[in-house]
Amino acid sequence: MPIAYPTDPDCIFCKIVAGDIPCHKLYEDDLVLAMLDIGPIAPGHTLLIPKGHYPSLTDVPPDTAAALGRALPLLGQAVCKATDTDNFNVLQNNGRPAGQAVFHVHFHVIPRTADDARTTPPAGSPGTGLPFDWPATELDPDAATTLAERIRSAL
Repeated sequence: MPIAYPTDPDCIFCKIVAGDIPCHKLYEDDLVLAMLDIGPIAPGHTLLIPKGHYPSLTDVPPDTAAALGRALPLLGQAVCKATDTDNFNVLQNNGRPAGQAVFHVHFHVIPRTADDARTTPPAGSPGTGLPFDWPATELDPDAATTLAERIRSAL
C-alpha cells in the first residue's frame, strides 16, 4: 500500500517528489529523497528532503526523522567520495530568520576542501564553498543553569 504524504501544491519539493519537476536524483527510499542542489555552493552540494511536506523539522514525524538520519551519513560519505574530499557540512534551517527559503524541511550536504572560499563569491561566479562565521561567545554558568532547566522542562 503506497504511503500517503502530506503535500503542498505550491511547494517546489512536493512537485519534485510527485515527478512534476525533474531532478538529479541521488537516493530514494519510501520516506526521503536526495538530489543535487540546482544552486550549488560547491560541486556535489546535495539536498535531502522528506517526501512528505513538513515546513519545519519540528513537524517531521519520528519515522521520517529516523529515515533522514539514516540517509545523512550515507550521503555524506558518497558526496565526499565523489568529490574527492573527506569533509562536509550538514546544514538545516528552520524559519525565515534562520535562513530557510523553501518551507519544506531539507538538509544541505555540502562538501568542503581545505582551500575552498570562506567568503561569498562575486555575483555570477560558480559556488566555491560555504562562507560562514561562527561568532562563539563564552557560556555564562549562571545563565546556563537556568537555560538548561528550561530546556529540560520543555522536553
